[in-house]
Amino acid sequence: MKETAILDVRNLKKYFVTQNDFFGRPTSYLKAVDDVSFSIDKGETLGLVGESGCGKSTTGRTIIQLYKPTAGEILFNGKNIDSSTDKKKLRRDMQMIFQDPYASLNPRMTAGDIIGEPLDIHKLVSPKERKERIIDLLQLVGMHSEHMSRFPHEFSGGQQQRIGIARALAVEPSFIICDEPISALDVSIQAQVVNLLERLQKELGLTYLFIAHDLAMVKHISNRVAVMYLGKIVELADSIELYSKPQHPYTQALLSSIPIPDPLAEGKRKRIHLVGDIPSPIHPPSGCRFSTRCPHVMALCSELEPAFVDIGAGHMAACHLLHKL
Repeated sequence: MKETAILDVRNLKKYFVTQNDFFGRPTSYLKAVDDVSFSIDKGETLGLVGESGCGKSTTGRTIIQLYKPTAGEILFNGKNIDSSTDKKKLRRDMQMIFQDPYASLNPRMTAGDIIGEPLDIHKLVSPKERKERIIDLLQLVGMHSEHMSRFPHEFSGGQQQRIGIARALAVEPSFIICDEPISALDVSIQAQVVNLLERLQKELGLTYLFIAHDLAMVKHISNRVAVMYLGKIVELADSIELYSKPQHPYTQALLSSIPIPDPLAEGKRKRIHLVGDIPSPIHPPSGCRFSTRCPHVMALCSELEPAFVDIGAGHMAACHLLHKL
């Protein structure tokens, strides 16, 4: 683990049992996350992208212990979180912003109580300081003190997400998992929320794992980007490097689908169309999992799983085609 890393994920696996035998023993698994490794430096934003169902959100939820890992290690500030004796302190340091802002908020609680609940649980402020702290948090995310007494249904989607962000910030975390925090919002609001997250990162020194399927937005906010396919990371590189020189065929196909605002350039561009559907994570293909859809597939691809290796200057990829170059 690098000295600058705040999070180090090593060979993480998360399998869900889909079938048991007569005696209740598992016989079939859905391999949502299968041998994933990466690290995130302090103050960095790592983007995690891929198609729906690739395991992005499951990875985030397993890191923050909403799901128990099947195997692997998660080191936070150099300590294995699975063996951590102070789970309450861990909950303060690691927070999550959820995809659906309305579903993540208790409809029976006011905005003030939603934001104040973490303060009460961790006993961070006295009863006299509580209201003032809640107002400070609301103002930090661009809202006002009069919003304290309103219920979630009285807010727009963007405002609901701001309340979710304020709740996450209440315990003064150092690391936040943003689980597709803008996917449920209007396009006009998405940029506002992303700009807010960037401002908060600079002001508070936060570290993000930013999970999303909006590739253009991920490029804007991330320092590095990891591309995930069917439970595995297939490419990881600096954001500029990955978007300008994608090496894995899956990454190339994903990036070719990003619209270009120039009509002439968009008309001349050649898109990569993938054939077939994503295989089932219950019965993934042997060898390379992308082999059933890859336009450059070789005989070796269905026989041997490619190693995830450095192909130069920290640019990681898992592809037999790259190994042969």
